[in-house]
Amino acid sequence: MKTNLSLGVVLSLFLCASLRAAEYDVVVYGGTSAGVTAAVQAKKMGKTVVIVGPDKHLGGLSSGGLGFTDTGNKAVIGGLSRDFYHRVWKEYQKPDTWKWQKQNEYGNKGQGTPAIDGENRTQWIFEPSVAERVFESFVKDFEIPVDRDEWLDRKSGVKKTDGRISSITMLSGKKYTGKMFIDATYEGDLLAAAGVDYHVGREANSVYGEKWNGIQVGVLHHRHHFGAVKEKISPYVVPGDPKSGVLPRISAEPPGNYGEGDKRVQAYCYRYCVTDHAENRIPFPKPEGYDPKQYELLVRVYEAGWRETFDKFDPVPNHKTDTNNHGPFSTDNIGMNYDYPEATYERRKEILAEHRTYQQGWLYFIANDPRVPKDTQEKMKKLGLPKDEFTDNGNWPHQIYVREARRMIGQFVMTENELTKKKPTPDSVGMGSYTIDSHNVQRYITPEGYVQNEGDIGVGITPYSIAYGSLVPKKAQCENLLVPICVSSTHIAFGSIRMEPVFMILGQSAATAAVMAIDSKIAVQDVPYAKLREQLEKDGQVLEYASAAPSGKEKTFVDPKKLPGVVIDDDEAKLTGDWKSSSAAPDFVGIAYRHDDKTNDGKASARFEAKLPKPGRYEVRLAFPPNGNRSAKVQVEVHSSGSTKTLTVDQRQTPEIEKLFHSLGEFEFADSGAVVISNGGSNGYVVIDAVQWLPK
Repeated sequence: MKTNLSLGVVLSLFLCASLRAAEYDVVVYGGTSAGVTAAVQAKKMGKTVVIVGPDKHLGGLSSGGLGFTDTGNKAVIGGLSRDFYHRVWKEYQKPDTWKWQKQNEYGNKGQGTPAIDGENRTQWIFEPSVAERVFESFVKDFEIPVDRDEWLDRKSGVKKTDGRISSITMLSGKKYTGKMFIDATYEGDLLAAAGVDYHVGREANSVYGEKWNGIQVGVLHHRHHFGAVKEKISPYVVPGDPKSGVLPRISAEPPGNYGEGDKRVQAYCYRYCVTDHAENRIPFPKPEGYDPKQYELLVRVYEAGWRETFDKFDPVPNHKTDTNNHGPFSTDNIGMNYDYPEATYERRKEILAEHRTYQQGWLYFIANDPRVPKDTQEKMKKLGLPKDEFTDNGNWPHQIYVREARRMIGQFVMTENELTKKKPTPDSVGMGSYTIDSHNVQRYITPEGYVQNEGDIGVGITPYSIAYGSLVPKKAQCENLLVPICVSSTHIAFGSIRMEPVFMILGQSAATAAVMAIDSKIAVQDVPYAKLREQLEKDGQVLEYASAAPSGKEKTFVDPKKLPGVVIDDDEAKLTGDWKSSSAAPDFVGIAYRHDDKTNDGKASARFEAKLPKPGRYEVRLAFPPNGNRSAKVQVEVHSSGSTKTLTVDQRQTPEIEKLFHSLGEFEFADSGAVVISNGGSNGYVVIDAVQWLPK
């Protein structure tokens, strides 16, 4: 009896000790790429730090399949983010890393530059397992403790005292106290539990004076819509018969009106990895719950002649791929994730399971269903899941691509206006440069009775700064929390910010500010920017960037509002067909220009309409950046007073007016006019930039 009592006391003491709060200067919740760089930076600056979170694997999406890095302009990637890609390069200098392929056989290029940049000792494209080794090397080298598979108690696990988080408790009972906390999750669970304001879904364009936010019915950018298919496709079980019912994965709900806000979020998918190397290949499994009826719409897409299934099977080393969504019915599971951002853990697991079943079923369907075109099926049969990736998860990624979830409403809200330089950005703590990019948000039925996807956006931009105020909540809500992933931004601005290199940049900057706030015993909102900037630059962060043209001269971005006459930029044109945004040329009007991707199919047109101050004679000028790959016979129509004149423009030749504008001639106009450009009969890239009306 006495012995049993003593043993009980010992066990009780042990249990109490195991649940005693662990104390750290900085507590990082989330083992994502941003979480790792935040922890490393805090440790480098002499603070105690822990990474705790639900992740079993470090690195989030960077080690979860996204190996074909969405870098944008690599020159703005600095600090620990660049160090990650340097460490990847070092891993691939080891002969053992090249198990299934020789290094000199891998010659892929990514984002316009070599995947393996020996001159700068960086590698931008990699296998998931290699990325995970790099993240593990970070925490090992800096002796950072990592508590995995620990889930925040979202109901009562966040304790606040005097406007500050004092501790966070996990569902396991483990408790962490800290002076500073960093929410490095994709979902923003800590910020929400701490009572910080956030937004889910798309804001209306009117909220922040944006153009590309909100519902985008009638807008078609990438080839992820049914306009990319030769024939219009019926959404009904019996084509053309609404009474027969709607096919799976099509919403019968009204899509909403252009520019309005909604609670929908852009589609998720797994950035799964496949291989064509027989020795390392596992045939695509038939998932539990597989239902071929879920892919009936894909059959109709194939029947309409679409054959772009493999366009985004981007090669990474060792005969593997990083595979992303591509096409009108692809791996993006449109419309099945709306409740994920705020869902319970149990509901999220259901959503993830449904996404996995759908996506694995998509692969199995293409590889096995007899209705799939033979050439496509034979190619898919040669691919499979790699035996040496995600070995503890059925060779399937452990992290889904959460393209957006919660977004904090903080001290400063980043909008498309800051990204496009229409408004200045205060207090830069890092830079982004990737295209403003949203995947589809819904799949609906048009008034004409056809299926269409909505929400896909791609707007080219130049490198932009990200404000420190977007990393911190409003001071009244929390004084010791920083958020490097679910940053304070609108849906459309987050479409560019949400890239993994940027998350690592912001993770480092957040931790730097956290340490400075600790040292000065102040709120994160009160960290003096001048001192923060000095430390960030000392640690290799890039906070400003002046881009240069390939010729070495500075790029010229001409503000259309500062030009004489009436100028209509390509952003204001009425577009038909597919137009891709770009900013690669040295000189252009506005923030970017567009091209037809050299489709030469006669389906792409742009109508520039102008309201003129008074009737009279105007010279009409067409702006375009020239290049030898442009079309030498671009069809241009000038619609003036009661007449239409058709012209042919050679876009390979440099425009004669300031090397920017080409004169189409003088025309009589009433109170309005229009210029229409199309790619019919073209023999190269057709480019649209701006049209100018000058009174004569």
